[in-house]
Amino acid sequence: RRLLFSMKPVCIIAGAGDFYEGAPIAPRAEDFVIAADAGYTALCRRGVRIDEVIGDFDSMGRAPDHPNVYRLPVEKDDTDMLFALRVGLKRGYREFHLYDGVGGRLDHTLANLQCLAWLARQGCRGYLYGDKCVLSAIYNDCLRFRPLEDGIFSLFAHGGTAHGVSIRGLKYTLDGADVGCDFPIGVSNQFTGGPAQVWVRQGVLLAVYPLEAQPQDLSVEGA
Repeated sequence: RRLLFSMKPVCIIAGAGDFYEGAPIAPRAEDFVIAADAGYTALCRRGVRIDEVIGDFDSMGRAPDHPNVYRLPVEKDDTDMLFALRVGLKRGYREFHLYDGVGGRLDHTLANLQCLAWLARQGCRGYLYGDKCVLSAIYNDCLRFRPLEDGIFSLFAHGGTAHGVSIRGLKYTLDGADVGCDFPIGVSNQFTGGPAQVWVRQGVLLAVYPLEAQPQDLSVEGA
């Protein structure tokens, strides 16, 4: 099953976190695939082509034998994943699919959630694949979903209070509410078989939803 939602070229990045069978990687010819450090091993194991390898290679112990390797210093501000995102952004990509970026070290998972928020603030959309779920961040934007009969949807404010949060088409709705980052009111909502929408007027929301709940459109225009 292809998990690339957009018709436009996308940037695919694999990290060094846990591997989940339910999220296969199927790059098209026009997509750009980056291995972030030990993501190289994960992509090779799956037989996925690699266009560039980026990292300090502390997880691998050495740089791999690949024609396009960008070696980073161990002591740096950017994580390997964030630097890879910067490379993809510089190449003109606006949609990013991140694999093997959760599980393993908790601090790395949290760092990758921050990377999603960073992407959203750049006017881009990122999809971080976990165990039978996808995580996305939106900034002053909207997520729209095709009808899904069942499944859990959760959202969380990220980096402060999110203002003007509205939810339509899920079991629990909101209308222009303020959602704080210190109270998990958005956890464990449910799809109910119809189209659903979530949007935020000001702020960042982090959404978690099933793999089957593919967004209906990927517009990164303000909602």
